[in-house]
Amino acid sequence: MIAGHRPERIAEEIRNEVSLMLAGELKDPRLAGPVMVTEVRLGAGMRVVRVFVQLAEDDTQRAQTLAGLKAASGYVRHELVERLNLRRAPEVIFLLDQSEEYGHHIDQLLKKANPSENL
Repeated sequence: MIAGHRPERIAEEIRNEVSLMLAGELKDPRLAGPVMVTEVRLGAGMRVVRVFVQLAEDDTQRAQTLAGLKAASGYVRHELVERLNLRRAPEVIFLLDQSEEYGHHIDQLLKKANPSENL
């Protein structure tokens, strides 16, 4: 990993820029539903950017939205280089953020394991 706070600042800037792009610049009809960027992780050497998104749709619409995001990754990559003055264009990978569902699943397991503590 890169030393210092620079990767954190760049990840935050990437999150902001991608959120702006998703809010109105990308015209793909598959991206019409609400798409929220929850986290951005930079790979070693800032060659890969993993953008975690949260979608409020069912499974078939999620698959279509993820396909739209994958199709838009080249545009997003180009725009990030232009807007953030990056030397190297990182590969942009969009991933579904499942942390909320996972947390809900863990809560359900804890309630089953210890039903006496549930009030």
